[in-house]
Amino acid sequence: MKNLKNYILSAAVLVAFMSCSKDDDNPVANNVTLEFNNTFGDTPIVLGDATSSTATKNTSEAGQIHHFEEVKYVISNIRLIKADGTEIPYNVNDLDNGATVVNQSNSETLSYVMNDIPVGDYTEIKFGLGVKSELNTLDQTSFPNFYANAGENDTEMHWEWGTGYRFTKIEGFYGSSNDDLSIHSGSTVEGEEGSYTQGVDAYRDIALTLPTTAVVGNSAPTIAIKADFDYLLSGQSHTITLGDNNATPSIHTAVEMTKFVDNLGGASTIDSTGMFSIISVNN
Repeated sequence: MKNLKNYILSAAVLVAFMSCSKDDDNPVANNVTLEFNNTFGDTPIVLGDATSSTATKNTSEAGQIHHFEEVKYVISNIRLIKADGTEIPYNVNDLDNGATVVNQSNSETLSYVMNDIPVGDYTEIKFGLGVKSELNTLDQTSFPNFYANAGENDTEMHWEWGTGYRFTKIEGFYGSSNDDLSIHSGSTVEGEEGSYTQGVDAYRDIALTLPTTAVVGNSAPTIAIKADFDYLLSGQSHTITLGDNNATPSIHTAVEMTKFVDNLGGASTIDSTGMFSIISVNN
């Protein structure tokens, strides 16, 4: 009887080992999580109102002090690039299942899980800051979930005056008098209803090389992404001092808005990273 028990135990161990080996040899699609870390330089952003003693106080390259009460931005059009150059798009034409609003005041939005990513070794990630022009309408019928999420009272990423989405929404205070800081970006249109044409294209395509390969299959990697809002005023494209013409959306000109967009999202081929960088890849 003892020998029989030993035989059964050995057989069970062997089956389990063979099962694990089989799984290792035949990995399947898995999740990839994007973890967004909003900082000023290397300091995590802490939000607060004009009287807050805990909000992080930021100093621009030009020496201007400011702090944030609200930080939000839209991520969409996500693509993962394999080591062989193959590009794997993730619901790039479906805002409900392939776009998200990152909201610093809502910790749940700082992690975005992509499901059923094909097995492979990935060395690069691309994504959009904002919404590409062909999808940038307030389309409640096609994308009811994203429309509702972006329009919620605590999100407010719809333009009041137009048909598109806000791509970034930054509120806060600056200077010794705590003047209002209100910077919103998004693509604009020109003309009349029925004959709109593209005005400012505020969408930016971000391309980031991963420091280590993200291996999808038996593991579900987490890619930690840093969004450094020091770039808001001290980006690679423009050094900005807040003042009469560029701190509030009511007096934004297209030229002034584009400066912030270029800093945060990069100026096209000149800079394809903007404020974003990869902190780590955890397989």
